[in-house]
Amino acid sequence: MTETSSDIDRAAGWLRAGGLVALPTETVYGLGANAEDPAAIARIFQVKGRPPSHPLIVHIADADQLDDWVEEVPVTARLLAEHFWPGPLTLVLRRGRRVPLEATGGLETVAVRVPDHHLALALLSAFGGGVTAPSANRFGSVSPTTADHVRTELGDAVDFVLDGGPCQVGVESTIVDVTGEFPSILRPGGVTREDLEAVLGIPIGVPSTSHVRVPGQHPSHYAPRARVVLVEPEKVVAEAKTAQELGHRVGVLLPASLTGTAMTAHAVVTLPGSMDSYAHGLYGFLRELDQQGCDLIVASLPAEEGLGLAIANRLHRAAGPRSSA
Repeated sequence: MTETSSDIDRAAGWLRAGGLVALPTETVYGLGANAEDPAAIARIFQVKGRPPSHPLIVHIADADQLDDWVEEVPVTARLLAEHFWPGPLTLVLRRGRRVPLEATGGLETVAVRVPDHHLALALLSAFGGGVTAPSANRFGSVSPTTADHVRTELGDAVDFVLDGGPCQVGVESTIVDVTGEFPSILRPGGVTREDLEAVLGIPIGVPSTSHVRVPGQHPSHYAPRARVVLVEPEKVVAEAKTAQELGHRVGVLLPASLTGTAMTAHAVVTLPGSMDSYAHGLYGFLRELDQQGCDLIVASLPAEEGLGLAIANRLHRAAGPRSSA
């Protein structure tokens, strides 16, 4: 794990030169490029295999810089930034002229956040600009939460990996659209709906569809190589047994309530009871079952409250329909 000023300087130098830098955040590792360099942004899409219509998040060093990147900052956005930045909250606002359309998927909106990781903030400060940074993995696959995940998946396609250790939160940021009359959650994440509602004093919707495109909306996303099957918690053991009898190498994400249950499976990960710990470990659990050779993973959804909403969202996407390509 590297934390020296020379590493920050090297990473900033790569960004200035149009390179790609994997950087740690509190959520997942990002694949960073200069947010004002269309050619560097194009490399992100190429390396990830990401459709160019999928917007990227612009990371900035401080909430005071928000006005530099957007057309206007509504009172609601200012209030949320004041309470949750640095932190796992992304705000969707009207695009400022500084942001190229290549970073927004051609949209007139832009997603912006201030990450809560000392190395990410040091890099942003040293670089002196905004950094577009989707998750540092192939499009649609499990997001990386350690530098080794990045190196294993992307290898030499990344010019520099800034190693900040394991990510603290473990799931991506919450994305909130603040361009309309009422804010809405376009992607649940590290800031809970309950936290947002406590600050704003109003209910916040989580629409199933939106006219605003943001990261993480593809039907299949955050997916391991193994196929993911979701069932009710009380059916996990029976589903795993049936799949095993059909010849599958079954991996199980076993709910904490079933700890100690005897079952038939190729590999079992017993989940922590705490939603914070579950979110922190989720992507690592999925990677572990892939590494153990599972071809099918049986899981259930947690209650969709607190961080459980974000975890359920990721599991739904992981179990989503996959391209036949």
